[in-house]
Amino acid sequence: MYQINEQHFVKRVGWLRAAVLGANDGLLSTTSIVIGVAAADPSRHSIILAALAGTIAGAMSMAAGEYVSVSSQADTEQADLEREKKELEEMPEFELQELAKIYERRGVSKETAFQVAKELSDHNALEAHAKDELGINEITVAKPFQAAVASFFSFLAGAALPMILAVFAPEENMVFYQYGFSIIFLMILGAVAAKTGGSNIAKAVMRICFWGTVAMAVTAVVGHLFGVNVN
Repeated sequence: MYQINEQHFVKRVGWLRAAVLGANDGLLSTTSIVIGVAAADPSRHSIILAALAGTIAGAMSMAAGEYVSVSSQADTEQADLEREKKELEEMPEFELQELAKIYERRGVSKETAFQVAKELSDHNALEAHAKDELGINEITVAKPFQAAVASFFSFLAGAALPMILAVFAPEENMVFYQYGFSIIFLMILGAVAAKTGGSNIAKAVMRICFWGTVAMAVTAVVGHLFGVNVN
């Protein structure tokens, strides 16, 4: 007997997306803020204040944004399910034929498609239509609270590095310390996310390093120009 132990990474997509986005944003946005401020005013007090403000505001914003966004998705899914439930009550035969047509388009013979649709409808018609007509299932279903919590704490975790550097790194080289350590940790985050999601690690690392560098470079230039103009 062979024991089948398949790994399906798509099951992790809900919390993984929110956690990776939160950690990346926490690290990158907070570092960018600190670099921009350091380029304009390299005093430690200003840098720490900017890092703290960016961390708190960013974490709350990420959590609220994820909750609202995923809640909207959940509302849409629920509305579709209610509509489908009503249609099943009012015209069950039409819905049965509609489900059978879906299986036919996937390559199943007409007779088999109708038989599968009939048996699935007898078992749970709404579940069958939700999965095969609407594309809603237990893996992809929207979970607002889970997404919000994952985003909040992952943002804090990502923002911890620039916050620590803001406290302990030398003021005169703050920009270089922030950039160097952030790029290293962005590479690690990209690799971990790619490994967890089963995607290409090198591609993920290159992508995140490129856009991370662009973001930090732009804020550094803006901060420098702002500091020069003020002075």
